[in-house]
Amino acid sequence: MMNEVLLVASLFLIFGGVLLFYRLFGETGLYCWTVLATIAANIEVLIVIDAFGMEQTLGNVMFASTFLTTDILSEVAGKKKANKAVTLGIVTSVAFIVISQMWLLFTPAASDWASESIHTIFSNTPRVMLASLLVYAVTQRFDVWAYHKWWELTKKKCGDSKKYLWLRNNGSTLISQLLNTVLFTLGAFYGMYSVDTMIAICASSYIIYIVTSLADTPFVYLARRIRNSVHSE
Repeated sequence: MMNEVLLVASLFLIFGGVLLFYRLFGETGLYCWTVLATIAANIEVLIVIDAFGMEQTLGNVMFASTFLTTDILSEVAGKKKANKAVTLGIVTSVAFIVISQMWLLFTPAASDWASESIHTIFSNTPRVMLASLLVYAVTQRFDVWAYHKWWELTKKKCGDSKKYLWLRNNGSTLISQLLNTVLFTLGAFYGMYSVDTMIAICASSYIIYIVTSLADTPFVYLARRIRNSVHSE
């Protein structure tokens, strides 16, 4: 049960961290979180654990926080700034891939103790990182577009731009995460695993993303309250 407890705790800590960054640093904090989460998720995705009866990677919650970040920016700052966060995440991923692969080119000293582990971790990950980068670019752009498309529809329906936040948040994120799950699994694992195994990976990953997508909705509401309280000060 320890993995399950840690996963639930990490969800609240990570999503809470997004709000803390926003409360302390405003939109700049959300951009900083995007950089942090992009790098951390690229490393965490290499760690596989068993939890809730499923085999899964640790990067799921951290990666889900990037969708929370863009949804908050969409809600409180607009589409342009949400897309800026996506672009920042793409550039961060490219830089991290290049830098991490450069580490492998150096010849370690005789006293080195870390190089072998670094090679083990990063020499086998370019395909995973590239797949993650391309899927991130596609799904995050789609998420921002879908968020504002849902917003337009709900605003026309009720004439109030503040209502139905839960619908635009979940309507965009759940579809985006489905795209993310399918595209990433194909890009990272096609030819490595059987079709049945990839379907199992997709299913377990999407179940996790459904949970994280639904769980992030209260945090978007809280972010909007933070924005309102800051403006009223």
